[in-house]
Amino acid sequence: MKLFKLFIVIVLLYNSNLYAQARGGINWNKDGNGYYQNSGGEIVLVSLPKNEKKTIIGRDLLTPANSASPLPVRSFQLSEDGTKALIYTNTKKVWRQDSRGDYWIADISKNTLKKIGKTKPASSLMFAKFSPDGNKVAYVSEHNIYVEDLASENIKALTNDGTKRMINGTFDWVYEEEFGCLDGFRWSPDGKSIAYWQIDATKIKNFLMINNTDSIYAFNVPVEYPKVGQDPSVCKVGIIDIETAKTNWLAVPGDNVQYYIPRMEWIPNTNEVILQQLNREQNESKILIANASTGDITEIYKENDKAWIDATDGWVWLNGNKEFVWQSEKDGFTHLYRISKDGKKETLITKGNYDVLSVTLIDEKNNLVYFMASPANATQKYLYKTKLNGSGKLEMVTPSVLTGTHSYSISPNGSFARHSYNSSVISPVTEWMNFVTNNPLTMEGSITSQIAKQQPIKNKVEFFKVTTVDGVEMDGWMKKPDNFDMTKKYPVVFYVYGEPASQTAADVWGAGRNGLYAGDMAKDGYIYISMDNRGAPVPKGAAWRKAIYKNIGVLNIRDQAMAAKKLLETYSFMDKDRVAVHGWSGGGSSTLNLLFQYPEIYKTGIAIAAVANQLTYDNIYQERYMGTPFPTTEAYVKGSPITYAKNLQGNLLYIHGTGDDNVHYQNAEMLINELVKNKKVFQMMSYPNRTHGIYEGEGTSQHLALTFTKFLKDNCPPGAK
Repeated sequence: MKLFKLFIVIVLLYNSNLYAQARGGINWNKDGNGYYQNSGGEIVLVSLPKNEKKTIIGRDLLTPANSASPLPVRSFQLSEDGTKALIYTNTKKVWRQDSRGDYWIADISKNTLKKIGKTKPASSLMFAKFSPDGNKVAYVSEHNIYVEDLASENIKALTNDGTKRMINGTFDWVYEEEFGCLDGFRWSPDGKSIAYWQIDATKIKNFLMINNTDSIYAFNVPVEYPKVGQDPSVCKVGIIDIETAKTNWLAVPGDNVQYYIPRMEWIPNTNEVILQQLNREQNESKILIANASTGDITEIYKENDKAWIDATDGWVWLNGNKEFVWQSEKDGFTHLYRISKDGKKETLITKGNYDVLSVTLIDEKNNLVYFMASPANATQKYLYKTKLNGSGKLEMVTPSVLTGTHSYSISPNGSFARHSYNSSVISPVTEWMNFVTNNPLTMEGSITSQIAKQQPIKNKVEFFKVTTVDGVEMDGWMKKPDNFDMTKKYPVVFYVYGEPASQTAADVWGAGRNGLYAGDMAKDGYIYISMDNRGAPVPKGAAWRKAIYKNIGVLNIRDQAMAAKKLLETYSFMDKDRVAVHGWSGGGSSTLNLLFQYPEIYKTGIAIAAVANQLTYDNIYQERYMGTPFPTTEAYVKGSPITYAKNLQGNLLYIHGTGDDNVHYQNAEMLINELVKNKKVFQMMSYPNRTHGIYEGEGTSQHLALTFTKFLKDNCPPGAK
């Protein structure tokens, strides 16, 4: 139920080479003293610290025979020896991501360009990767795995049972949506075999969407979609021998319909595979190691939680592959541990009442780990470091004067980094830095120099804390109207999400702005507010984040309502008769629940692509946070907006795309039925065949903004009184 995951790929922070195309981040060269980039239709190497550019693959080499222009490069990867490059182009969307396309081999040493997978349909290849020796490329096409010998151009099918529902080397809709799984195969370190996932979705029911506009006769658009309470797809991991094309299935213990395997990879320089197994409830996590030759599997680590356990971000190996780094919330905060390969020894690396948000670099040579955290302010993000052996103190690396949100891409050798920074008052800026000295490479290109050139913000977003009647302290931001006069009263608009997939009250550029509003809310005279309730994924500890377990639609809604009530009681310039709320996806669900459950507070609501009935959503997300609906669906019913639709008193605009394969349009129709049954008048806007993002088609985004704005202005008029 994530808002706009159209552009999101979960990058495995510890092991970015798990994805054939790393979207975002820096494509560092092997020694870490430079990086590759696609520049002006060429692939160049930029050497640091002088930013000297050297063309590695020029336009001529990227231009196919009988073509007047070079390939538009979506992404690329180099072979281990740097003599060849895999070029990814002509990409097409599968679900949310452009994860299929065409691949070409640019042989730098021979100055040749050849397309691979020539016998396969156009734009059907997925996740192509060089073998360790660079002589072969493996890829997925139409749910089968192939390996192509680059010298002979011979294509060999490694699997042949792939169908629309028998999925080899990639994943079904729900694994991609909820676990961030796309690339479903891994070359072995010796290049003799491939480990891969097989997802058997043959027993998963189709959800039928209806296309009424693209032909005279309507037709169904089937989406394989496991809803709450429905069994997941069968998941297996196999090791396939390149020579024989024979698969040895790993004997993972348990019922493979009632568990998930969200992560798997080879242990470096071994013939062993490590994987994470989550049970159906997602409150028990096991780490298993399998011998690829014998199929023997050993459980080395197990963790249980009263709520849920997230899929790992991968493994990084230490001490000659005798130990690995693991992330866990088991002591109440997200911390890093180093665990021996046999699971018998465990050392806490990060210590204290703070959460590790993500790992940026593990520098074993210097006994350091760098990670993002924010111990003092949950709305911000900074780089910290500590000793990798667990003996060190927490040290802040980011300059403390730059308050806000930071990100870093650090070279593998720890010599250089790209440092990006933004806040509610600083538009995004980036500097290249000497990471050893923590200084920018040039003063002209430094963040401080770039900030000095920015125009100061006149009407700044204000960050605040509010404590509810229940004793819950929430972070929030507030954007007041231009020319604000505290003796007058202004309408208040709350922006909500409220579920475990997204934070809204962060100190980032864009805080206080509403992209759905056709105009300027502050100029027109609105107070705009967003707050993060319990359950939001903010660095306040596991108890904060997991308080929402089995309480979506109840606890988060009360937190938001009580915080809004406290603000309205505290500030006389807030007009209690003009209070609106809006949100998208999970935020749309929150909007409906707030409008229905607390009509005395919220007078107007605009809900987009909302889950009106939690029993209609996918099993991985909803069961993770609400528990499985066995033996009772009571929590699901209690948290669903349709349960409270009869209480509508204010003004509701409901918006949904009929082609939403994530939050199905049936939610709109179920909600409409409840509202009609209870004689509740409301407004509705459906967008034919638009997906969860409601952006497809000429004029769609502009129309959505105009619809949103008109309804808000008509029912929650702007301006001071």
